[in-house]
Amino acid sequence: MRITELRVFRADGGWRPFSFLKVLTDAGLAGWAEFAEGPWSPALAEVILALGRNVVGRDPRRFAGISAELHAMTQFAPGGLNHQAAAAIENACIDIAARARDVPVHALFGGPVRDAIELYWSHCGSFRVRHAALFERVLRCPPLRTAEDLRRLGEEAVRRGFKAVKTNPIVFGSEGPSLLNPGFLPQGLRLERSADEALISAIADQILALRAGLGPNVGLMLDVNFAFRPAALRRIARALEPSGLAWLEADLHEPEALAEVRRSTPVPIASLETLHGRRAYRPYLLARAVDVAVVDVPWNGFQEAVRIASLAETFEVNVAPHNFYGPLADLMSAQFCAVSGNAAIMEIEGDDVPWKYDLLSERPRIEAGRFAIPTAPGWGAEPNEQELAAHPWTAQDR
Repeated sequence: MRITELRVFRADGGWRPFSFLKVLTDAGLAGWAEFAEGPWSPALAEVILALGRNVVGRDPRRFAGISAELHAMTQFAPGGLNHQAAAAIENACIDIAARARDVPVHALFGGPVRDAIELYWSHCGSFRVRHAALFERVLRCPPLRTAEDLRRLGEEAVRRGFKAVKTNPIVFGSEGPSLLNPGFLPQGLRLERSADEALISAIADQILALRAGLGPNVGLMLDVNFAFRPAALRRIARALEPSGLAWLEADLHEPEALAEVRRSTPVPIASLETLHGRRAYRPYLLARAVDVAVVDVPWNGFQEAVRIASLAETFEVNVAPHNFYGPLADLMSAQFCAVSGNAAIMEIEGDDVPWKYDLLSERPRIEAGRFAIPTAPGWGAEPNEQELAAHPWTAQDR
């Protein structure tokens, strides 16, 4: 069996594209992977196809060797787009290797340690604010205009069976709600990444409103990404201690600085979703910087993601997949949770386009806030090219 061609497909994901790589072989077998295109990964598809020229003619079942060579070729510029491109190619080859044996991906890595994984609703309320018109028009979501709407959103999450939700800083001002992330996105960018008392109070009010709707038994997380420096993070964590957060998620490029935040508060700290490879995770684990290590399977490649989970386990740290993507990435993350005993919970978009799972050959089973581990060959399903064509990504400026 030899690789003959690599193709990229995109489908409409509402506020972002769903991006897929298809690797074809001379045996008539193909493998798929989902990858992430966003402001942080411009021209990733072009990098994938450029690197992919080096694997044409190779046996995709030997995915470990292919991955090792791609990473060796890009050693002068490791991480970033090069790592994500190699990961996409590796992931598609892993899909082929499993399909060639007529087994799910987890069978290549020792089989599942669980049959299902609990889910948390990612960006709960966040994108209803940032993309308000789209969410009201296409997804038919009620608008978020007041703290009372947040309370009702918490009640909605409970009705839908979620065991936990994660949100981002939302502030209700005179001109309506706004999603704040001053160190991460151009909107409201503040390079000093500080937080005044008014902002901290607004975040605390937001979390209290969600907690009121969720009740005491549903997990609640806040993700601030790269929005704040350690001084602000410590103050935010102290303000949120009465809310019983499952975790505060924050990203810093300095392991000891994040460790100092963790030592300053009883609120658990999650982080590391932007890192590539075990070597990048190790300094944070050595510094005891996190309670939960977040691992991105599409970015790292499946086998490296599993290695990261194993490394984290030696430090008694749980992992959770970074998964705010599309339908195939959900299956990829579930397969990761299937073989990683220290996977605590799985991220998923609670709000998404209604055709999301129509894009797959088989819909995943989600019941009572739990995602069933796929058992069909490969990732458990593959994109349906007719449905991809029926939902083209055309809104490049969304």
